Amino acid sequence: MPTPASVRALLRGAIDYAGLFPPASLKLATALANYRTYTAGEDAWMLGAFVLPAARFPDAVNPAQRLAISVLGGKPSNRADFADSLCVMASAIEQHSAHFELRQFELALPPDFDDEVIELAPSLLGAHLGGSAIAFLEAVPAGAPRAIKAIARHNQQEPKRLLGFKLRTGGVSADAFPSCETVAAVLVAAARADVPIKFTAGLHHPVRHFHAEVETKMHGFLNVLAAAVFARELGWDVAQTAAMLAEEDPASFRFDNAGLNWRAASVSTASIASHRTRVVSLGSCSFDEPRGDLRALGLMENT
Repeated sequence: MPTPASVRALLRGAIDYAGLFPPASLKLATALANYRTYTAGEDAWMLGAFVLPAARFPDAVNPAQRLAISVLGGKPSNRADFADSLCVMASAIEQHSAHFELRQFELALPPDFDDEVIELAPSLLGAHLGGSAIAFLEAVPAGAPRAIKAIARHNQQEPKRLLGFKLRTGGVSADAFPSCETVAAVLVAAARADVPIKFTAGLHHPVRHFHAEVETKMHGFLNVLAAAVFARELGWDVAQTAAMLAEEDPASFRFDNAGLNWRAASVSTASIASHRTRVVSLGSCSFDEPRGDLRALGLMENT
């Protein structure tokens, strides 16, 4: 069966390849070779940027290929570390930007962030923001409402230098996976504030399920992306959004060319595509697992 148009709308350019990071933890040369293979394949329509730490820029330069990247900063413990991380990122970009297509920036906020700290990102990255290049700022779930409100204030004042929010949805241990209610609260807050959002970690598989290796239930990328879209389109509250995030029956997600239906709710393919400008992407250390699972569910045609 051909891939339904609603699946393509929900997943087009949605998977940023993070092969350098756990649990894959590939060497840079291997991850880059994989990405080149993926970009030349029939499923390249699903592929987003290559997630690359700023410190690895010199090692990733390839004069024969301009790499589409999401630039990853460090993990600052305070506002001074955050400013230093931004300076390192800006310097790396200035030296090597000719070799890269800058699509995103991913920046972890320090615990003591405020509006002034958040404004450091557009201030120090300057002309590199704009168009499709968005800086996504990450905070722990407890700090998400405050961060999203501050990001929304910035975006209202400087709509040409958009900031977004980055949500961590998993990791390599059970305690790294936030609850459905926690994720739902972030999705609803971002939707109501019209703040772009991206996701990272623990989203290798389409639908929520128990994973024996980490001894907990992992969020599904179809659940998360669709819930973010439905929250925006239908004005869902936290309880409604959490219900979709908790869905474990793949058959409950009914995709066709017209749109996506879940229980009694539906969103058209055109609306999905429109909301994807704000529900931007997810980072995954695997590009093979998501595609394999989608084919097993009959949601992607076999090649």
